[in-house]
Amino acid sequence: MSATDWRSKELTPGQLSERSAVAVSALHFYEREGLISSRRTSGNQRRYARETLRRVAFIRISQRVGIPLSDIRAALDKLPDGRTPTRRDWETLSTTWRTDLDDRITQLTRLRDNLTGCIGCGCLSLGSCKIVNEHDRLGEQGPGARVLDVQLNCASGPDGC
Repeated sequence: MSATDWRSKELTPGQLSERSAVAVSALHFYEREGLISSRRTSGNQRRYARETLRRVAFIRISQRVGIPLSDIRAALDKLPDGRTPTRRDWETLSTTWRTDLDDRITQLTRLRDNLTGCIGCGCLSLGSCKIVNEHDRLGEQGPGARVLDVQLNCASGPDGC
């Protein structure tokens, strides 16, 4: 691809894919999910505004740190006229998402620490497993993973946080 191609105001799916290092199929998925948009040429070919590069980068970085697509979509939907996120937008959103990320890091750390010596399901370490739920006694506290849920354990767990 020549350097002049990158100066155009619109990119083909292949150009956007090459420039963003995101597969064309992923771009089409993002479009179906309402995260990015394209226009159609008279030949029904997709064309993406050049600014979509930054939007795709925003999506990928957000995903990489564990933000669910639904949260990314909600954040992008708040931007006026579907514009591309700015540095200030990222600072605001990353601050908003920080608490959730901190909770997940705590939860994953506890999971890692509690699975020491375990192959994952606990079948070889039932005598010492910290997440075993004999006779479904935790079911009385409600649905979901009760032992490893940071928010529930911090509020009511036997060993606190």
